[in-house]
Amino acid sequence: MVINADWVRLLVVCLVLTAGAGAVLHFGGLASPRPVVRAALRAAVQLAAVSAVIAAVLASLPLTAAFLLLMAVVATGTSAARAKTGRRGWWVAVAILAGTAPAISILLVSGLVPVRGIALVPVGGILVGGAMTATTLSVRRALDTLRDRHGEYEAALALGFTEPVAVRELVRRPAAEALLPALDQTRTVGLVTLPGAFVGMLLGGAPVWQAGALQLVVLLGLLLVEATAIAVVVELVARGFVRRGSQEGDVRLT
Repeated sequence: MVINADWVRLLVVCLVLTAGAGAVLHFGGLASPRPVVRAALRAAVQLAAVSAVIAAVLASLPLTAAFLLLMAVVATGTSAARAKTGRRGWWVAVAILAGTAPAISILLVSGLVPVRGIALVPVGGILVGGAMTATTLSVRRALDTLRDRHGEYEAALALGFTEPVAVRELVRRPAAEALLPALDQTRTVGLVTLPGAFVGMLLGGAPVWQAGALQLVVLLGLLLVEATAIAVVVELVARGFVRRGSQEGDVRLT
């Protein structure tokens, strides 16, 4: 059996990059390298599986819709697990979908993104991924703040604030920090980064102006999606719908 040299180079580069990331975490005393190895293996398996079925998915609108739904389900599970929200993790889906669904609808209604799998899957994936990241970061920051500044929360109650208002006052600013990566990406696009949508269209032969226009729309869509996700997270935390197991009794809603 003849082994393609390109596949060998790909395997070697992937092993080097994964080993390098794990080594930095280990020798830098930052964390165990195991999560990096697991993430790399999972990414390889998932991309191989997606590559095997993507042609059928892209050719069928019902399968495209099902694939986008699968993206949202996986994003919800990932975000809930990372934030350790336990039984209340399904509320995370509200934050992820609150901005993603309207943003995709706007792109479709405007005609900027055609109703075809080849366009819907990558754009939808970018938006769902952004919502997942913003949700995870904002939930973690909000719940950490609620834990670390619980004395201030009790003081606010003593001053007559209702429980949701007291929580909102504490977690709004920390949660909003989850938007910083999207803001920085938008502010530095073309100068520091050339995001995937832009590069992908160029590699596909699209005119430069068209690639730039789509990338701008995607970046602005990400700002809407992530800002909405963060705002919903603040409200979910304020109303007690999202908590860690250890915080279940910390805040009592009336």
